[in-house]
Order: sequence, then structure tokens, then C-alpha cells
Amino acid sequence: MAERVVTWQRTQGRHGLPWQRERDPYRVWLSEIMLQQTQVSTVLTYYARFLERFPDVAALARAALDDVLAAWAGLGYYSRARNLHRCAQAVMAEHGGRFPASAEQLATLPGIGRSTAAAIAAFCFGERAAILDGNVKRVLTRVLGFSADLAVARHERGLWARACELLPPASADMPTYTQGLMDLGATVCLARKPNCLLCPLQGDCVARREGRPEAYPVKTRKLKRTRREHWWLWLEHAGAVWLQKRPATGVWAGLWSLPLLDDEAALGAVVQRWQVPVEPQPLIEHALTHFDWTLHPRRAVLDSAEGVEAALGPGRWIALDALDTVGLPAPLKKLLAAR
Repeated sequence: MAERVVTWQRTQGRHGLPWQRERDPYRVWLSEIMLQQTQVSTVLTYYARFLERFPDVAALARAALDDVLAAWAGLGYYSRARNLHRCAQAVMAEHGGRFPASAEQLATLPGIGRSTAAAIAAFCFGERAAILDGNVKRVLTRVLGFSADLAVARHERGLWARACELLPPASADMPTYTQGLMDLGATVCLARKPNCLLCPLQGDCVARREGRPEAYPVKTRKLKRTRREHWWLWLEHAGAVWLQKRPATGVWAGLWSLPLLDDEAALGAVVQRWQVPVEPQPLIEHALTHFDWTLHPRRAVLDSAEGVEAALGPGRWIALDALDTVGLPAPLKKLLAAR
């Protein structure tokens, strides 16, 4: 199987992505973190821009977290950016500015899980370490006919064991094999309507033989989603908007946001003191991992900034033409850009 994946990747796989053929652990690590839960087309722009601002691990480590979050704004899942920053600082403080050369050591760093550690080790150091991200799980469970429920920890460990058994014997093939599995999952072995005729593993694929590839992988535990509803108070004064920093934990941790209020009556009570009109803005429906969030933006332009902090708590006025200097949640960035 490994030989077929390697041969296929060399002739049919992706070769034009900027992080491919990289052996710099910093750049490979950055691409792996950005690609988690984000499409390649989105990452391409952010990857280049992020490297311009933070060209190496030392530059990232000494940057302010606000600057890192600002560069990340729009990619979502902001815990990735916070862990990216923490990891860079750990590499500088604990490893002399050099990423460890083994998957086992890499996995001890903040925000680097087993699969990401294996990818870095395989691409940069040729280590025989198995990756098992979402796409690769789909490829392997289909080919192997692995029907055990991956919501059960021992079954996931079993798939890890099978993934390790399938590794190519030569470490020199590890970068190509690892990229090949990623490419198969991203371009051929799709979640819906897989292109089985283009797959180099079609002859041995149990799921194809059964005629039900969509049945794999099996994971029964479903996330229970909830709903939330808040009102966003958009206060503007002298070409600036009043923003507050979100708490260090929870949704949008460390980002800057408009003040959130529980209902329109509470928002009205706050704005009443300035005796200015309140303009309703289009409702925003924002989906996060665990819940769906309905946001009602309300805009008010103030003649005076007096009493804002007393009414709403700590925050700061940020010029509308300087919003790219702070980390903003994606829906807020879009809202303010459309003003």
C-alpha cells in the first residue's frame, strides 16, 4: 500500500502548495496548524501574510499576542493562534530555538497533537511516524474496512496501530507517503462522492468492494449543539469604535469585540444616557463548534465619549482605519468592513 501511495503522489498528487517540499519545521508546523479545520484556499493567503510578519520562530515568540491574533483574524478557532504563540515561546525557551526532531518530543509542545507531530517529523526529519488527521482516518478506514467506532478510545488506538503497520520501510519515502495520504483524503477519497476510479488503492479498498464508502469512518458520538442570542453594541465616536477585550478563556478568547448584551432592553438602557438614535444592523447567524450564535448589532454614533467606560466596563477606542492592528472575530471584522 505504501509503495502505491508514494508512486501516485509523485505523479498525481499535489505539488504546487507553498509549504510542500519544505524541510523547515517552522514553516511545516505553521501550515499544519493553519490547515486544521480550514480549507487550503483560505490558508494560502494567510500563510504568506503570516510569514511576512513572523518569518521565523524567534519573531513569533517575541511578538505580542495581540499582534498574533490580529494576523490570525479570519481563520477562526483562535485557540490555535494562542497555542501557536505559546509553542513558539516554548521552542525558544526550552529547545534553544530549534524544533525537536522526533514526533514524541514535538507532541509535548503546546498545541501539537500526535498527528501534527508526526507530520512535522515525517516531512522535516524523515521519521517513520504515522499521521491520522480527519482525512487520513477516512482513507484508512475505507481501505481497511475498519468499522470499529472511533468514538471509543481503544478503537482509535487500534487504527493508530494499523496506520503504523502500513508505513513505508524507508524513511526517505516518509515525506512523499505522508503527503500522498493527505492528498488522497483531500482530492480523491472525499467524504461524499469519492472518486474511487482515480484512487491507487481502489483494488484493495474494502469500502469500495462493499459499495458503501460513505459508511466510513464510524463515529457515533454526536456533538450536542445549543443556541445563544446576544445584542452587539456598536458605539462610534470621532472615527473610532469602542471595543472590549474578551476574557482569556472561552469563545473568542483574547480577541477584541463589541460589547455583548443579553437583550435589546439592556442595550437600550445603556444607550439611553447619550440620547442618540440606535440603528439596527443586519442580523448575524454565526456557527461555532458547539453552538449556533444569533447576534443583533445595533449602531449608535456618539457626540461625546464621556461615560462609555463607566457604562460598559474596560475597553478602548480603536480607529476604524486601524482595525487590522487588533484581533477581531471574523463576523465582527466583516460587519465593520461593510460600514
